[in-house]
Amino acid sequence: MSVKLIADSGATKCEWCLIADGNKKKIITTGISPYFLNEEQIYLLLQKQLVPKLKDAVINEVHFYGTGLSNQNNVEMLKAVLKKTFKKAKISVETDLMAAARALCGREKGIACILGTGSNSCFYNGRKMIKNSPGIGYILGDEGSGAYLGKKVIQHYLYQTFDEELMTSFEKRFLTSPIEILENVYKKPMANRYLASFAIFLAENRGHYMIENIIEDGLNEFFFTHIYKYKESWTHPINFIGSIAYGFKDILQELCNGYELELGKVMKAPMKGLIVYHS
Repeated sequence: MSVKLIADSGATKCEWCLIADGNKKKIITTGISPYFLNEEQIYLLLQKQLVPKLKDAVINEVHFYGTGLSNQNNVEMLKAVLKKTFKKAKISVETDLMAAARALCGREKGIACILGTGSNSCFYNGRKMIKNSPGIGYILGDEGSGAYLGKKVIQHYLYQTFDEELMTSFEKRFLTSPIEILENVYKKPMANRYLASFAIFLAENRGHYMIENIIEDGLNEFFFTHIYKYKESWTHPINFIGSIAYGFKDILQELCNGYELELGKVMKAPMKGLIVYHS
């Protein structure tokens, strides 16, 4: 019997799924990012938060997907930690974009997109990622992401572009001030996550023309800047994963209709698709 362990990790949270004899066990640990944790810290985290919950399971395969893994040095470091933890297991380490591609497309060809805190995309040929529109981070890019849309919400508030109704709603919802916002954006770490936390305001105020404009413009930027550049977009489905994609699926459908593209799957998170892929 093959016992598999699948991980989908961001910087703050890592979701694990142990698959043994058709049974699945979900485990949540702190996020594992090689940019924030060194080899020793990751090893100790696994020993403390993961290994005890696996009981006596002998793991044959570990499939780890996560953030910060487009850097080969990070991949090798993480592989070494996982090999040290699971001595008898075959280890594979892949990017979060590969997680999206496999979860969304399986072994079929398609465009796979991430629209969460950040954004990314690729053309996947059913085995590997063939093309990738470069992600340049939340300051210069991340079009359509939570950070991008949250930044637009803050701009509308700080510039007082919102009408009186939305200004009042914003102030009641977030209980913050321009000084505190600027402090968080320019002086504190994880500004991308802070910006993304304001995207919830869009979901809570659907129907208002200013809100709809922000969502449509932000997602359209993603289509125009990234999807438009894959010639395969016109012959293969466009698939999405992430909280923003899932929350604004209706807008993605409208944009696909407008661009004459086929909208494929829209998923909130990849784990369900990864379990199917690795079964």
